[in-house]
Amino acid sequence: MSETQKCCCGGKNPLEQLDQALVKYKGDKGTLIPALQEAQNIYGYLSKEVLERIACTLEIPISQIYGVVTFYSQFHLNPRGRNIIRVCAGTACHVRGGKAILKAIEDKLGVPAGATTSDLRFTIETVACIGACGLAPVMMINDDTHGRLTPEHVVEILERYK
Repeated sequence: MSETQKCCCGGKNPLEQLDQALVKYKGDKGTLIPALQEAQNIYGYLSKEVLERIACTLEIPISQIYGVVTFYSQFHLNPRGRNIIRVCAGTACHVRGGKAILKAIEDKLGVPAGATTSDLRFTIETVACIGACGLAPVMMINDDTHGRLTPEHVVEILERYK
């Protein structure tokens, strides 16, 4: 069974979900981004196989689709972890030890920023600013903001996310 045929989401076949989603976009100009967003919502990321199916169904060259997917940071070409860690790299966080926070996360998880752990538990990202400068250094895990961090505190926080 290929990756796009695996059943999940309460037994719904993702391939059928994708095909149903793409039907409403076929033939309409300007629908590539919504189609990509919907496909990513189904699979969690955009595999080569999914992009080829979108290209074929919408009759858009795969090169154009790759151009869009690689331009917008909202699209992901690789599987992502259940928990997305966003480490602030803004000025306030940088000055207050943000690099040490990032290093502690990378050391604990064994992967660099921009990567996903092999168990798909975590993906680490750096962001320009989280908008919580008063709590610097700051990270977010999913929708949870954690501030006034120390490297030791980061390790404790990561243990809460299984």
